[in-house]
Amino acid sequence: MSMFKFCSIVLAAGAGTRMKSDTPKIMHKVAGKSMIKRVLEQIDILKPERNYLVYGFKGELLQEHLKDHTNIIWAYQQEQLGTAHAAKVAADLISDNLPTLLMFSDNPLIQASTIEKLFVQFEQGSDIVLMTTVLDNPFGYGRVVRDQSGNIKAIVEEKDASDVERQVKEVFPGIIFLNSQNLQNLLAQVDNKNAQNEYYLTDIIKLAYAQGQKITSVTTDFKEVSSANTKYQLAQLEDYYHQMQIKKLSEQGLILHSIQPNSITLTGELEFGQDCDVDVNCQFHGKVKLGNNVKIGQGCIISNCQIGDNTVIEPYTIMQDSVVGAKCAIGPFARLRPNSLISDKAKVGNFVETKNTKLGYASKASHLTYLGDSEVGADVNIGAGVITCNYDGANKFKTIIGDNVFVGSDCQLVAPVTIANGATIAAGTTVLKDVTSPALVLNKKETLVKEDWQRPEKIKK
Repeated sequence: MSMFKFCSIVLAAGAGTRMKSDTPKIMHKVAGKSMIKRVLEQIDILKPERNYLVYGFKGELLQEHLKDHTNIIWAYQQEQLGTAHAAKVAADLISDNLPTLLMFSDNPLIQASTIEKLFVQFEQGSDIVLMTTVLDNPFGYGRVVRDQSGNIKAIVEEKDASDVERQVKEVFPGIIFLNSQNLQNLLAQVDNKNAQNEYYLTDIIKLAYAQGQKITSVTTDFKEVSSANTKYQLAQLEDYYHQMQIKKLSEQGLILHSIQPNSITLTGELEFGQDCDVDVNCQFHGKVKLGNNVKIGQGCIISNCQIGDNTVIEPYTIMQDSVVGAKCAIGPFARLRPNSLISDKAKVGNFVETKNTKLGYASKASHLTYLGDSEVGADVNIGAGVITCNYDGANKFKTIIGDNVFVGSDCQLVAPVTIANGATIAAGTTVLKDVTSPALVLNKKETLVKEDWQRPEKIKK
């Protein structure tokens, strides 16, 4: 990214009343992350000298929300007098003449690479560079008005536009680049003689044009500069985000089965190798890393996991904070809770749950099992209905199972307990003490057959 020296001003003081929420508008999330954090992350990629953030409505909540962003200089807007007034609150704090990126805080899909195009244009001799986009229905946006030579001469807000100006489809989404002293001088000349009696940031363009300044633009896709004032628009942003991710992931080589935005949810980072295949309605959260030729079935939810080469995750599996080796089979309907380590060629089948557990090489728990606080060796068979009883109501205890152990169906392993290599646990056994040799372990049970027994009959009322 650019080594260009600049500062940023982000306007974040608005109340966002149309969002109908006690939470400040810009703290609402798009794909798991707040709008303001997404904006600041993209700006930070470009390494600004300083970040000025104009705040007002519920500012204490915003400051707490952004407490980890230590490079912010906070500028308080006491009165909501318009966007130019908000910009002036921050611009007046800039004592040196730095190129300045000025933008709103509710454009969460903007990319650093797109912002950088403004820098390039500015370095080529522009006094002001605007970001613009083109809409079939531009209602509500400031129109970009050009003179007969195609030069930008004004941005006219919807309520102040003439019928002719309202036909213009090129609009200003609120991102602008210019020197800080130029910004300060222009803002000082803005008045509030307009339909809303506000100080419009967009008025600096007609002032700059009258002074003969060179005003140029960079046009980008509307989705990238979209904002949200309502919950419906917030949902639209979520769709736009996932459309962008689907395109990006497909171009990087991931096999996807739908281009619909709800076919994948990605709120973090997804890294993948060659020939990975992800079916519809899957969710990826946090950092997820897939090896080569990994198959993810429909409806899986995977958070902060690593999955090895040639592993298949069957539909509707939920995995969190776990590591799965190569050539494993997981699911369907399996649940890997935090700190599950599934070794190469192991199997975790349907309705099997693991937590704080290592399942050894080529071991398998094929169905209806709970393995908690367990260490399972290699080549172990865990039968249906097996439970490691790891909790006594106050404390957790560990179950250790050696290599080549066979655990039959419907067994309870009451921790703390250790089972030696090669042992066999018969079906229906409750193991209450350590098994120290490769023995057969069973609870003595008697099967009674009552030949003359009669089923009870319903009592007639």
